[in-house]
Amino acid sequence: MVGQLRIYTINKGMMESWLKLFNEELISKIIEAGMELQSAWVNEENTQFIHIRTFNSKDEIEEKEAKFYGTDWWKENVDFIRGHHAHREIILIEPVLPN
Repeated sequence: MVGQLRIYTINKGMMESWLKLFNEELISKIIEAGMELQSAWVNEENTQFIHIRTFNSKDEIEEKEAKFYGTDWWKENVDFIRGHHAHREIILIEPVLPN
């Protein structure tokens, strides 16, 4: 298993809108594309949204992301979605605890 630690700095005043969008739209789209969503948080300052997506392998990331980002829904909404983000950081992570 591998994961992506995804840290989004949300534009000032847009966190509420982002959380609504994420919870009402994006979660189901992420799952439909075959990605697993492990958890999500907001930092104490309420400026960053942090979540973890997991995959069976590194090779699977490209496949699942192509499925997600290739949808008509994504193409129609990408500007609105990314308009919430001042910055995005995506870090590949691997588990270290035994199964």
